[in-house]
Amino acid sequence: MTASAPAPAPAPSPRRWRPRRVYVTRSAAELPHGRRILARLEAAGVGDVELLRSDRLPPLRGEDERSTYALAKQTLAVVVAPPSKRRPQPIPPSADWRVDLAEGCPAHCQYCYLAGSLGGPPITRVYANLEEVLDGVAPHVGTGTVTSASQDRRDEGTTFETSCYTDPLAIEHVTGSLSQAISYVGTRDWGGPVQMRFTTKFDDVEPLMALPHHGRTRVRLSVNASGVQRFEGGTARMPQRVAALRALALAGYPVGLTIAPIMPVEGWREQYGALLDDVAAATADVAGLDLTAELITHRFTPRSKEVLQGWYPRTALEMDEDARRQKRGKFGAVKHVYPAPVMRELRDWFEAALAERLPAARYLYWT
Repeated sequence: MTASAPAPAPAPSPRRWRPRRVYVTRSAAELPHGRRILARLEAAGVGDVELLRSDRLPPLRGEDERSTYALAKQTLAVVVAPPSKRRPQPIPPSADWRVDLAEGCPAHCQYCYLAGSLGGPPITRVYANLEEVLDGVAPHVGTGTVTSASQDRRDEGTTFETSCYTDPLAIEHVTGSLSQAISYVGTRDWGGPVQMRFTTKFDDVEPLMALPHHGRTRVRLSVNASGVQRFEGGTARMPQRVAALRALALAGYPVGLTIAPIMPVEGWREQYGALLDDVAAATADVAGLDLTAELITHRFTPRSKEVLQGWYPRTALEMDEDARRQKRGKFGAVKHVYPAPVMRELRDWFEAALAERLPAARYLYWT
């Protein structure tokens, strides 16, 4: 008698964030989507939900910057997006326009690019007036400077990025905003090609599987070398992200890799090579695969370094101005990026590795 093969190990449960406290402003609680969020919070077993008497959030302060940060990262606020947050803004090189479903992220990435750009403690704020936010899409269809006006990317149509200031999948189980946005974009007649897009470090993609996306939402998984993931606290592990990418592609979604932030850690060629090989294996049998790659190197500003070192005083993340060169934005803002020889070495390797290991991926940009 031959022994039967052992049963395969069950897949790990998806990574889900559960807020410890929730504030709901008066105006947000009166809106249909605000009420839907309240129902989701109750279903998720979130007990500390405070309905505020006004539209002002209470002050959130700990004993020091680190404890204030910890409190904020455990907090969700359901608010109404002001008019300034409802107007799509240009967002090169990712997309034509930025559309915000929320602001803030529950992950604990020690290189967080939101550090220094959000005012006050980093509470995650989700917008209850989602319908108003989505109504801002239609007037911008057919306009833009990134994909709408590009020979190489115009097949994507007018693109709307929804993950500039949040990871929408990280909070989807308690908001439902992402599913509603995907269905909204997927089921309307826009008078021209349109694509919503977002990047995530989470793997809870089951709620997205049966949505009527009609190929109009590109989901990119933020992936990195194994030596960099130690800086990405509270997120899904890399194998789970790759598995989520495969599941989405099999469900007909256009998918993508956001390889970011690229860092020349020890053994980076081998680590990033193994990552690309894993993605290639996971997507090899996906019929009609539509896969892109966006490559973003690590950078920081003087302000973000100050904030991040307050949040993570023991971080081992390299943020040495003397080992970087300065890059100035169009308004004079300073970013510290890798020296030109390091950037060339990284870019040459990645472009060759993508072509060799993952030829199905369409390479969009390097920055």
